[in-house]
Amino acid sequence: MSGPLGDVLEDPSVRVVVCCGAGGVGKTTTAAALGVRAARQGRRVVVLTIDPSRRLAQALGADPSSSEPHPVTGLVGDGSTGSLDVLVLDMRRTFDDLVRQHAGPHRAAAILGHPLYESLSTSLAGTQEYMAVERIGQLREEMTRTGRWDLLVVDTPPSRSALEFLDAPARLGRFLDGRLLRVLSAPARAGGRLGRKVAGQGVALGRGVVSAVLGPSLVGDVQTLLGALDTVLGGFRERADATYAALTSPTTAWVVVGAPDDASVVESRRLLARLADDEVRPRALVVNRVVRATSTVGTGEALAAADAVETDLGRAALAVHVERTRRARRHASVLRTLRDLVADEQVPVVVVPDSPHDADDVQALDELAHHLVR
Repeated sequence: MSGPLGDVLEDPSVRVVVCCGAGGVGKTTTAAALGVRAARQGRRVVVLTIDPSRRLAQALGADPSSSEPHPVTGLVGDGSTGSLDVLVLDMRRTFDDLVRQHAGPHRAAAILGHPLYESLSTSLAGTQEYMAVERIGQLREEMTRTGRWDLLVVDTPPSRSALEFLDAPARLGRFLDGRLLRVLSAPARAGGRLGRKVAGQGVALGRGVVSAVLGPSLVGDVQTLLGALDTVLGGFRERADATYAALTSPTTAWVVVGAPDDASVVESRRLLARLADDEVRPRALVVNRVVRATSTVGTGEALAAADAVETDLGRAALAVHVERTRRARRHASVLRTLRDLVADEQVPVVVVPDSPHDADDVQALDELAHHLVR
């Protein structure tokens, strides 16, 4: 019987699935497993992942050095309409491609060759989130234009859950509209006698102060670079707003991914509240690596029995049982809290049992997908 996530993958009106949550909770493997299952069910899928493990990237055929999606071969049989492509987000390469696409050949060469460009493109706060939003927008446009895919599965950046990811357009707008940036870039943006007149004495005074602190040569370099980037980043803001609107529409299914610990409860509560601000109700809350009790023998009985066991192996086995039972109780308590957290919104909780093996090959992803969609 198909569960809530199985229904999501089978629904042709769902065009995007976004897996979000804190880092280290199995978000990337969850996204990959959903992509594998959807492809096996006949959908044409592209998975955008951020930072997969080396073995997982190899299993999926992903090439971190490429800016284009790569097909996962041997996943579906002959005659199947399903397919799976994987793309690993390269923040710097995406930024470079963005410049080339929107700045024109001469201006792009000036930007990419600028001595300050590398520092700005890698140190600008939220750059990874900006580029993830940009790449999602590009993939959605290609889906519509070419029909190459009918489902995009997104593994959100390993930031503080999806908060930075969702807020990337607004934060970039605040950066572009910031007072210091306006002071530095106003002459380059306005240009000419009229521009200098419009800039006014306040900007001139502010730029004079900044020049005194940073030095006129550095300010001139920054001004030149920001003037060249203005068109690129300004266009990004418009595209990001359009992508944001799509991500909060009914065609996008959000999946919150967590772990059975107190930190995950805090993070899930914060993330659910943020999604609620945009009137987005997640289709599921996935809790990975949950330990279940495998025996009716309690910890007290096991500890008492340990005194009567004569072999080291027997005592070690009982110690493992005691620890597993304690973990199972802690995890059960966290699950109750998480279920209470989403009860009012009627968000289903999908429990994935703990596994001794990492989901870093297609067979393991199939097993994970079984737990996700049943």
